[in-house]
Amino acid sequence: MAPRVRVRAPELIGKGGWLNTGNVDLSLADLRGRIVILDFWTFCCVNCLHVLDELRELEEKHRDTVVIIGVHSPKFVHEAEHQAVVDAVERYGVEHPVLDDPELATWKQYAVRAWPTLVVIDPEGYVVAQHSGEGHAHALEALVAELEAEHGAKGTLRRGDGPYVAPEPVATDLRFPGKAVVLPGGGFLVSDSTRHQLVEMAADGETVVRRIGSGERGFGSGASDGGAPSGGVPSFNEPQGLALLPGGKVVVADTVNHALRSYDPETGAVTTIAGTGRQWMQGQPTSGPALEVSLSSPWDVAWFDGKLWIAMAGVHQLWTYDPGSGTVEAAAGTTNEGIVDGPLREAWFAQTSGLAASADGERLWVADSEGSAVRWVDRDGFVHTAVGKGLFDFGHRDGAASQALLQHPLGVTALPDGSVAIADTYNHALRRYDPASGEVTTLATDLREPSDAVLAGDDVVVVESARHRLTRLRLPESAVRVEAVAHQTQRAATDVAPGRLRVDVVFSAPAGQKLDTRYGPSTRLIVSSTPPGLLAEGAGTGTDLGRDLVLAEGVTEGILHVSAMAASCDDDPANEYPACHMHQNDWGVPVRVVPGGAERLPLVLAGLDG
Repeated sequence: MAPRVRVRAPELIGKGGWLNTGNVDLSLADLRGRIVILDFWTFCCVNCLHVLDELRELEEKHRDTVVIIGVHSPKFVHEAEHQAVVDAVERYGVEHPVLDDPELATWKQYAVRAWPTLVVIDPEGYVVAQHSGEGHAHALEALVAELEAEHGAKGTLRRGDGPYVAPEPVATDLRFPGKAVVLPGGGFLVSDSTRHQLVEMAADGETVVRRIGSGERGFGSGASDGGAPSGGVPSFNEPQGLALLPGGKVVVADTVNHALRSYDPETGAVTTIAGTGRQWMQGQPTSGPALEVSLSSPWDVAWFDGKLWIAMAGVHQLWTYDPGSGTVEAAAGTTNEGIVDGPLREAWFAQTSGLAASADGERLWVADSEGSAVRWVDRDGFVHTAVGKGLFDFGHRDGAASQALLQHPLGVTALPDGSVAIADTYNHALRRYDPASGEVTTLATDLREPSDAVLAGDDVVVVESARHRLTRLRLPESAVRVEAVAHQTQRAATDVAPGRLRVDVVFSAPAGQKLDTRYGPSTRLIVSSTPPGLLAEGAGTGTDLGRDLVLAEGVTEGILHVSAMAASCDDDPANEYPACHMHQNDWGVPVRVVPGGAERLPLVLAGLDG
């Protein structure tokens, strides 16, 4: 085995303290002898949620040698609240210790630059690898096996139970519900996301009529061929969006199964209509027979312009499903994350999470959560922004839409007058944007992480996710007045020198693999900036993982957006069909241009920067 650079791992510190440990504070000394994987995450980030799911199998297989520690490192102000982290750990089924680090102390100690980032510490307390982004489970598996063999032989590996202590379960009818839809009879169907079920509720929004689903993570239909009930129980995996189709069936965005399911309220039949159950990755098909094309964390669905539209949160796009032809297609977005308007296929989105067709059928409203934005698609094929400034600007400010601020909205609801209600999730508020006046107002506050809302007569019923209930509100004739507040993500800027800046994406293929160059370059690098004028040269797409940028004169600060991808395959000449894996990540790096600043910006995709 090749010798490794030995860097002592910094201590784990976080003002919010520890979760999932039975009120015990942990230190690296407590973990000596174990292989430790630090998962730097924040609960708004869909890529972080993907990594949580990627780690589940590794966590179970190596439970006696590996300890995964989630280091919660917030982006949004709301995510720095301790109770919000407690909620998120339960909401997403995190079954390992979590350090709540609201001030990013451990993030800074480990020089992390992106969500998600994984850092591997060997049993002797040394950092041996770092991985940013998604798709590293196979590399971690190989590295863990290598470390088990090495430290088992040296006598420095300690096996046994880990420090995870499960919290006590709480009895409620709903647990972190995601979305809702009104059924023809006047009741509600709710996605009970944390319990992996659908719940039908009576018109009062409180009485449970029936539950659909086993309550355990799974992908079964519980049905015989054709979807007819066979006595089995269907399974879901953190379902979110719901849409009532013209024929009366409900389409379910089965988010962590990366699939769309059909639920028939009359028969109870559940069938899969789109997705393979595997996450879509770069280079895979973006159109074709719906059951043969992979999806990526579909978060919401809505019927618009004769098709079912899908908020594909995992890749910052909108897709469509055509029930007539049984096909899916990527309809809008490039997979780059940001706020860029224009023709559908040129627009940029940022974790699309909520959809609603306007009452007149002329607009598809979009809650674009990571950009704290509300966008819309018109029937001519263009994307527009109603509210939102960028990935790192958010707050609670009413007034003209050009200066109004939201904080990570997850839902939109078309109102009869042509305006749109916004589930402004991290502001715990219901907001409204009126296209006629161009104004944003606040309809209600003191909600707890509202994630969706539906109309019920003259009322609006809000999915109050972190209070585990549906809340009925009368739409006010006048808006609630709130004190305006604006925020930017508080991450330390990197000081860089004026003029030329070298960006190097560090990538080392996992052991036993190499870059896949059989069909051309296997790497891609995309660079842009906010503001665009920060870069005089170097923006755009290329295949090299290093690039020389030129910073424009007179621009003293901004954000560099860097997206990198690398494909590696098993390095075995005798294998005609080697297994291949995609590694990818997006960085948003705040920079400050100062004399004497760094002339090189290293970004680790996989490996260690030498």
